[in-house]
Amino acid sequence: MFQLRGHHATPSSFLKSHLKIKQQPMTMITNTLKSPTKSSTEMDPVIWSKLPPELLEHVLSFLPLKTFLNLRSTCKHFKSLVFSPSFISKHSTASPFSSFLLLSHPQCYSHFPLFDTILGSWRNLALSFSFLPPCAAQFNLLSSSNGLFCFSLPNSCSFLVCNLLAKSSRVIQFPFFPFSFELLTLVSTPDGYKIFMLCSKFSSNYAFVYDSKIHSWKQYDGFQPIPIDNFHQEGAPFNGSLCFATPEPFSVICFDLENGKWETLNAEMPGDLTFVRLVSNSEEGKLYLVGGIGRNGISRSMRLWELSNEGKWEEVERLPELMCRKFMSVCYHNYEHVYCFWHQGMICICCHTWPEILYFKVSRRTWHWIPKCPSVPDKWSCGFKWFSFVPELFTLA
Repeated sequence: MFQLRGHHATPSSFLKSHLKIKQQPMTMITNTLKSPTKSSTEMDPVIWSKLPPELLEHVLSFLPLKTFLNLRSTCKHFKSLVFSPSFISKHSTASPFSSFLLLSHPQCYSHFPLFDTILGSWRNLALSFSFLPPCAAQFNLLSSSNGLFCFSLPNSCSFLVCNLLAKSSRVIQFPFFPFSFELLTLVSTPDGYKIFMLCSKFSSNYAFVYDSKIHSWKQYDGFQPIPIDNFHQEGAPFNGSLCFATPEPFSVICFDLENGKWETLNAEMPGDLTFVRLVSNSEEGKLYLVGGIGRNGISRSMRLWELSNEGKWEEVERLPELMCRKFMSVCYHNYEHVYCFWHQGMICICCHTWPEILYFKVSRRTWHWIPKCPSVPDKWSCGFKWFSFVPELFTLA
């Protein structure tokens, strides 16, 4: 391991002075053979001064993430690599990041238990918020997307978007005050992010969208009535729009994030639905529907559909009977507590009143339960909110 000194070194000068290796280059081996008494293991600085940048990045990609983050202050080039998609791609191949399901609860303020979906176990990791501005002394986690989190800051009438891994953040003021909102959804885009929400103002619904490219809000007409009766459920990103399910009679409406227009999805809904939730795999452009099937508002089964290229809902899988009985008993048939989201090939189905997650592994077409976090007290009975957390270094706040 090597040690850094100073803050103005260049990559080549730093490596010349501080990097040592166990294996000697051929020139040094030759010199050693000629001079048996010479035992220096320092690499010839001339070699590193001529090292191509792509090879330097390849070497650095094998460093542990924590070690590399400590190198950012040594030179501008190292710092720029943090935001380089090509370098992150190499680093992810050499030492893969974990992906997590993060649990938020009102009685667990500023502490978020993490379930590692790669290792399949709860991790004893503490997220650091020390880099956040002073106005973030109190915050509520609202939404997440591709390594970004969106918090509300009640004391400063603003939102905070941050990347905990890259330690970048931005405070975003409310469009006006007082400001009440529903269905807030953070959406990552190729060149930034957008924040969508509905607001009831002057007895009408309005949609507000914050665009990180221009750092400003835009106001659009809302949809009448409010699209959904479940405010735990975020919009599902799909083909540049956010999709929401309406209350009975069930339908799917879409809000175009670019032009602010609402449209109804022209796809016939499955019959005998008791509740509907939407989930999307935005990377592959797929939209899923999770719904209960039954009569008189009571679900007897739960099924999963996928929107086909022809615009039809095609059944993918049914929840096994025993697992369905458990889930329905968990939510007590109060489906307003049910919400869903996508996470790394998993469709996660959660209940606001239950500390476990039911999920469907799309590639294997299998259903599973994620067990309760050991650190969560049994007395916690309501307020559970789960988020997808996939650390990304180059997603800027």
